[in-house]
Amino acid sequence: MARMQTPPTDALGPTARILMVDDDPGIRDVVSDFLGRHGYAVTTAGDAREMEQALERDPVDLIVLDVMLPGEDGLAICRRLAVGEAPPIIMLSAMGEDTDRIVGLELGADDYLSKPCNPRELLARIRAILRRAEQTRHGGGEDLGAACEFAGWRLDLVRRELRSPQGVVVNLSSGEFSLLRAFVERPQRVLTRDQLLDFARGPSSDAFDRAIDVQISRLRRKLDDGGGHDLIRTIRNEGYMFTPKVKRP
Repeated sequence: MARMQTPPTDALGPTARILMVDDDPGIRDVVSDFLGRHGYAVTTAGDAREMEQALERDPVDLIVLDVMLPGEDGLAICRRLAVGEAPPIIMLSAMGEDTDRIVGLELGADDYLSKPCNPRELLARIRAILRRAEQTRHGGGEDLGAACEFAGWRLDLVRRELRSPQGVVVNLSSGEFSLLRAFVERPQRVLTRDQLLDFARGPSSDAFDRAIDVQISRLRRKLDDGGGHDLIRTIRNEGYMFTPKVKRP
């Protein structure tokens, strides 16, 4: 059954809302209590149905989602949420191999932690993702104004909205948006994987190189409007380049 962990009254600033989805009540209690003590408003759910009920009651800023759930599993939930405008997702799984992490990232997760995880590490990942989202909302990096255009595409940096040349809104995960912003702020330059990790996730990120490859692959598919334009070019042994010119409308 879903429960709410009330943040301490002395928490500073707006309270971020976290939804913890895990079928183990012990893990839910430990993690929600820990995050609650660090100023977050945490709601918990044991399965997809309870998660949907929680989301209907209140929007959240981030979802911590276990892979192994009864009924609809975490990967299926992640795939479904990625179709819409979902909040950032951190996936938890007892399966810690890189291939499992890649599957989660391919489906739209923003980060992936192996279980059992240290609550302090989870806290650090949550803070990093929410900090990136906040920087995106208020502008970070070079000042591109509220929006920019490239190869017929339009990226609204305030509303976090990408429109194709045909005017169709393309949904981006938090990680994909951060990566695309890193590219449009530095067009026609070769960027290494390490640079992209720093620009999109911050210098303190411990994400692995393959995560960037996975998200670039997803971003390429979403930027494919059938026109044959290679907007993100692979530069062998060096990194990637965002090829179109970027302009402000």
